[in-house]
Amino acid sequence: MGEEKTPTRRDAAAAPEVRQRSSRGEIDAFLEKTRALAAEKPAGASGRGRLIFALDATMSRQPTWDRACAIQGDMFSVTAAIGGLDVQLVYFRGLGECRASKWVSDGKRLGNLMSRITCRGGHTQIRKVLRHAINETRTRKVQALVYVGDCMEESADDLCALAGELGLLGVPAFVFQEGTDPGAEPTFREIARLTGGAFCRFSSASAKELRDLLGAVATYAAGGRAALEDLNARGDAGARLLIGQMRS
Repeated sequence: MGEEKTPTRRDAAAAPEVRQRSSRGEIDAFLEKTRALAAEKPAGASGRGRLIFALDATMSRQPTWDRACAIQGDMFSVTAAIGGLDVQLVYFRGLGECRASKWVSDGKRLGNLMSRITCRGGHTQIRKVLRHAINETRTRKVQALVYVGDCMEESADDLCALAGELGLLGVPAFVFQEGTDPGAEPTFREIARLTGGAFCRFSSASAKELRDLLGAVATYAAGGRAALEDLNARGDAGARLLIGQMRS
């Protein structure tokens, strides 16, 4: 993550807090997109799936950070708790700071790491997240990228070019947008489309659905269709929703 360290700063003025429930259509679209992952087992040499969980920790998220952290933490714990899955936390903030954790499967350790992150003023660095995912999967296959953010302050064309490259490598990006920033949504949706992933709203109103959906995505990344069927047999809501879409 050492490339592109040009310092930037923006005012710490917070954007108004906006919460919006994910529409049924967005949830259905998310499920429809993620089902394509079911046919494949992880390709890594160790046989374990790999998922990158990336966060925007710039100052515009400060007004809702505590509440968002609870949701993010829950989502993060779900992915880390699934057997056969390694997760890497990536976050950006401040003056060009963009960090990546080691690949780990210990949910408690990952949750503790995320709980120590605080917001700092700076511009978005989504380009670094996408480039990092590309570099990681060239080293060893990454099954999915999950990104949570609220705004976008970079060239949409540059981000989409990187998203296209990520898509060619077979890494779907599942983009969760907090709020309704009109400047970010089209680019977020296009990143999801170009990678074969999905776009979904992120808010306290839809926390339960998001948690279930991410759990299903993580299960795909870890073990494909067989793992999802097993999760469904144990009564998991996210797996039930996903399998229902696959049978329709």
